[in-house]
Amino acid sequence: MPSSPWSFATVTDLTKALTTKQVSAFELAQDAIGRIERYDGEVNAVCVRDFDRALQSARTADQALARGEQPPLLGIPMTVKESFNVAGLPTTWGFVDQKDFVAEHDALAIERVKAAGAVILGKTNVPVALADWQSYNEIYGTTNNPFDLSRTPGGSSGGSSAALAAGYGALSLGSDIGGSLRVPAFHCGVYAHKPTFALCPARGHTPPGLPPLPSNRDLSVIGPMARSAADLALLLDVIAGPDPTFDGIAYRLDLPPARHTALKDYRVLLLDQHPMLPTGKAVGGALETLAANLAKAGVTVTRSSPLLPDLAETTRVYMRMLLSFLAAGFAPDLYAGAQAMAAGLDAKDDSLAAERLRGIVLSHRDWVIADSRRTGLRAQWHALFKSFDAVICPVMPTPAYVQDHHEPQEERRIDIDGQSHPYVDQLVWPGIATLPGLPSTAIPLGLADGLPVGVQIVGPWLEDRTPLKLAELIEREFGGFTPPPMFND
Repeated sequence: MPSSPWSFATVTDLTKALTTKQVSAFELAQDAIGRIERYDGEVNAVCVRDFDRALQSARTADQALARGEQPPLLGIPMTVKESFNVAGLPTTWGFVDQKDFVAEHDALAIERVKAAGAVILGKTNVPVALADWQSYNEIYGTTNNPFDLSRTPGGSSGGSSAALAAGYGALSLGSDIGGSLRVPAFHCGVYAHKPTFALCPARGHTPPGLPPLPSNRDLSVIGPMARSAADLALLLDVIAGPDPTFDGIAYRLDLPPARHTALKDYRVLLLDQHPMLPTGKAVGGALETLAANLAKAGVTVTRSSPLLPDLAETTRVYMRMLLSFLAAGFAPDLYAGAQAMAAGLDAKDDSLAAERLRGIVLSHRDWVIADSRRTGLRAQWHALFKSFDAVICPVMPTPAYVQDHHEPQEERRIDIDGQSHPYVDQLVWPGIATLPGLPSTAIPLGLADGLPVGVQIVGPWLEDRTPLKLAELIEREFGGFTPPPMFND
């Protein structure tokens, strides 16, 4: 089954084709399902298939099209991350002891994409507890990168990024606390948007067995993934806005427009180095090329600013708060071991490994102190965005690496241009936007030795349309997604 004209099409193109009767929603669903059946034995992105209901949804979409209805995602095939509750389908988060849990109700985001007319093909693979940049578990196995099957597709939304790169539908939903939207987008050459914190309600994006109550968990967000920047904005508009059973009682969403509509009007601060971790040559080279192209297009590109918050301080606070959050789910014996190790730390040890260990056993008093430091950093970002419209920086230091499932993760290493570094230290770049809750759009910039490279565009608080628009303008001017050769026949 060679690629059809629709396999890698954007939502805009698919919607036009549907409304002009060039193709039916049923045919689009069949096309995507056919690609999954042909290729996913190697990729293993779609871990839960829901093809019968998808085809029925597609038939319903065709009937709505015939009546002239036009909801924003009508007839568009898509996938969703396994961690979202979809009524009638398992939600495991990779936990073997939860392999038989079946959700009774849709997550709110799933309700919204269904109401917008989307056709959900199935759920995509994740790492255990959504806690890795590789996507594997004992229930569903390992997801591979469509550009090189030996390498990671990223995580924890790695199944979603691989599905998009392989042509399994035009959109996907993911989540992000440690780069889990942006990292897989980077490794698979697609687009993702980490929204401003709490912009998209996460009810039903819930560990199996826990009640899907309205809650915005610290640092964590849900967000859209796609093969084009404009499609990101379209899906964001569908899932954003307060939960009607919670904040929606009093609040309504009114996002401001992008600050500019022309590329030449943007003021960009470009960062290519982090004080806590080097940037690999492949990623640095892509940033340099982008910087040169932006300057030629009239963008004001600045390389440094005293307004930039201290990145080392940001990283240390982020490590503490992230691990404090994650440790709430640790088994008692694991937590007790961390307590013993933390008690033995030298007070002068400010390594990132030490900060993570301190974070695991953080007291509420110390969490409040860390939160105050975060508030100060957030104020500095607010001041910076009075002089700049966006900050462009890496997502990760290197392209996708060969999969390494050695446990614990703290013992893994990452090679950056021949030098070995702690695997978990790669959190430094995702944390720049995560700690202050800022919106960040991951975009592809092409290939380096056959593997995708890209950047993230960090924008001002609740001005999500600004990094999304800049991403769209860069895509339009310099190109975007490139299909992986082995899945583009």
